[in-house]
Amino acid sequence: MRVGVPKEIKADENRVALTPSGAAALIAHDHEVIVERGAGRGSSIDDDAYVAAGAHLGAADVAWAAELVLMVKEPSGEELRHVRPELVLFTYLHLAANEPLTRVLIERRVRAVAYETIQLDDGTLPLLAPMSEVAGKLAVQAGAWCLQATNGGRGILLSGVAGVRPAKVVILGAGIAGTSACQVAVGVGAYVSILDVQPAKLRYVHDILGGHVTTVMSNRANIEEEVRSADLVIGTVLIPGAKAPKLLSRALVAAMRPGSALVDVSIDQGGCSETSRPTSHRDPIYVEEGVVHYCVTNMPGAVPHTATYALTNATLSYALALADRGFEDAIDADPALRRGVNVADGRIVHPGVAAAFAS
Repeated sequence: MRVGVPKEIKADENRVALTPSGAAALIAHDHEVIVERGAGRGSSIDDDAYVAAGAHLGAADVAWAAELVLMVKEPSGEELRHVRPELVLFTYLHLAANEPLTRVLIERRVRAVAYETIQLDDGTLPLLAPMSEVAGKLAVQAGAWCLQATNGGRGILLSGVAGVRPAKVVILGAGIAGTSACQVAVGVGAYVSILDVQPAKLRYVHDILGGHVTTVMSNRANIEEEVRSADLVIGTVLIPGAKAPKLLSRALVAAMRPGSALVDVSIDQGGCSETSRPTSHRDPIYVEEGVVHYCVTNMPGAVPHTATYALTNATLSYALALADRGFEDAIDADPALRRGVNVADGRIVHPGVAAAFAS
């Protein structure tokens, strides 16, 4: 099978969907890999590395002409002219928050497999996990930056100093992103509380951090109490394939301390606050209701070298399955991969995406 790897065109997206070692693995299985020239440059991967692995270099049109196209982010703009019937598109899609793209994929009869909805029988999301870990750890860095007075924040140091209390960090969601954010926030010395609806997740976070965190059951009353007193709120809630629940009303955000910060990691799925709207690395923040908002939709793009290698580590086995067996046989053989199919043959397949557009 021909496998194409286009260069990402989304603003400030420097990741690439496949490393040279990943290309070599596909080639070892007798597949042809076409990488768009310069696709890896943002991740500090030269074209020569792909050539040495046995891949071919070409223009965007050549990469998109492949039967299986691997990307990092959803296609947009001029890329949409390349999508066509029976193309197998394997990437992060987040369709529940993007109805126009969903309609295009349906009309063009694309077979679209989303990294973020591939789900194992135990409910874990193996292809979302590495980027969630990166985003969760970055969220604390971003939040600390938002709290600086030069960015409109309260002028608070997360760790505090001798004789001065540390900042209070509230994390919504104890999944991979939330747990990663919690580890970093505790590590820098902040006072941290984390909320989730699942006691088992809270117990796990409490155990791995030796009790240096306050775990709270997530409900409306507890969210309001914790958020009102927070210096930094990090939202990481996720329902696979569906829109993120709006846990923070505009009124609650307005009740936060002036100059506090909100980092909405859930923004790819629409965000967990009524005041959240997508931003980019180039223009990452805005102030609304007196709160500094950071809502970058591709947070791991800020550290593309790390993120690219972590992503290929997770996606490669599924890309090999699609290339080796073909779309139909691959999804029949693997229930986890089958759950990743969002759109196929002119219809929405994933129930979470379907629910997002139900009228």
